[in-house]
Amino acid sequence: MNAPVMHSPVRSAMSSARNPDTAARELAAALGHPELGFVLFFCSAEYDLSVLADSLNCAFGDVELAGCTTAGELTPRGYDQGTVTAIGFDRHLFAVEVGLIEELDAFSLTDAQSLVEQLLGRCRERQVAPIKGHTFALTLLDGLSSQEELVLLTLDSALGSIPNFGGSAGDDIHLTGTHVFASGEFRTRAAVVVMINTPLDFEVFSTHHMHSLEQKLIVTRADPASRTVYELNAEPAALEYARLLGLNPDQLDLKTFALNPLAVRIGQEYYVRSIQKVNPDLSLTFYCAVENGIVLTAMQPGDMLQDLSQRFAQIEHALGEPLITIGCDCFLRRLEAEYTGHSHITSELLRQHRVIGFNTYGEQFDGMHINQTFTGVVIGRTQHGY
Repeated sequence: MNAPVMHSPVRSAMSSARNPDTAARELAAALGHPELGFVLFFCSAEYDLSVLADSLNCAFGDVELAGCTTAGELTPRGYDQGTVTAIGFDRHLFAVEVGLIEELDAFSLTDAQSLVEQLLGRCRERQVAPIKGHTFALTLLDGLSSQEELVLLTLDSALGSIPNFGGSAGDDIHLTGTHVFASGEFRTRAAVVVMINTPLDFEVFSTHHMHSLEQKLIVTRADPASRTVYELNAEPAALEYARLLGLNPDQLDLKTFALNPLAVRIGQEYYVRSIQKVNPDLSLTFYCAVENGIVLTAMQPGDMLQDLSQRFAQIEHALGEPLITIGCDCFLRRLEAEYTGHSHITSELLRQHRVIGFNTYGEQFDGMHINQTFTGVVIGRTQHGY
């Protein structure tokens, strides 16, 4: 029988210290207790990552760590940047096992099945809770690898009915180097799979506030490997996108991309394909998969605060007050909040619902790679009354 938990089974902390050793020690002081079993963290890419890795390993000793770099952090005080935030999990109520995928382009279904079996096997040995209905997976991928779709689809097939979500690592919108952390070090062109098994109630979810418009753009020339679209409607991509918006190509920027996204329709749902940048040849590079022949629909933002508030209310009506919410929030949503003057109130909403996480270069939900969503898991208090 597991020992009783005499404190909150989940603790969160953050540090704005620029010195990696100071930041690691502050996190360890806030999260540390004898029953600490695992720490999940999200950090600004502005840190010296090799030093931060050593500092975190030293500060937490034998406690396993996993995490990634960000395009902004979601901390106990809401939106943050230039910080590191973390969640500590009690080993009596959370069996957490970490898998590392080092060769994304060679990740096969056999590899995925083997990885999932290993992680679930180790969770079962812990005897924290039955696997079925009590397990979810968090995925963290190099946000500049362009391998999310392949890896997620393959992994989702192996996970079966186990819900999964996650985010693509960022680098404060520099687009030069994104990193995930596992087995004691930061890595590029890699992915981390965190399997979490718990008797506590939880709900994995995804939400967005975009509404479709009438205008359509057909991808008539693209390079799927680099996620680059050269032509839309048989015209230079940036010219055609700018024409749709009544702009000149030199007016296209992050604000334009955040407030005027494009989406692909799958079934009855629209999934945003966010634009990353305009290239010198007037092509457009995207954060998500694009290919020849797909139809992109112009989208318009609705009320992001209302959508997020309603989604939290629905989940918390079922689960009760949240113990914590692990959130993967697209960095373009954060920019939208800033552009519309809603940054402070959005930050406060995240703080109220105990969201800890990061701003991403793409979100992941049940095997799909998506953009401009808030995706995460709410872990409730109801079963054990914490």
